[in-house]
Amino acid sequence: MNSIICERVYDSEIKAGYRILADRLWPRGVKKTDLQYDVWFKDITPTPEIRKEFGHKEENFDIFKVRYLNELNTNPKSGEFIQLVSDKLKKENVILLYAAKDTVYNHAVILKEWLEEKLNGK
Repeated sequence: MNSIICERVYDSEIKAGYRILADRLWPRGVKKTDLQYDVWFKDITPTPEIRKEFGHKEENFDIFKVRYLNELNTNPKSGEFIQLVSDKLKKENVILLYAAKDTVYNHAVILKEWLEEKLNGK
């Protein structure tokens, strides 16, 4: 069974699979020719408004999560994104690439959880 995996773009060894860059902004300090990714799906990332409110601070994470989930559930691109991930999971792991320093409190973790719920029909 293939999985959805979150990986930092700065990690030296990113796992094999279909790699989706899941950040709205290009990762700082990374050349476009150096990052191995299959698709950059900006439309599924948090809006600048809620991203700035979050500020990558743990104490803001719960409200950020609620707002981001609301955005995901009302985003017209969500269906297309879920279908892409579903199709790719039939063949390989799906890697959600993100640039945030914190590996626990970031949007990719929320996105992964949301995808797993949608794909499992919850």
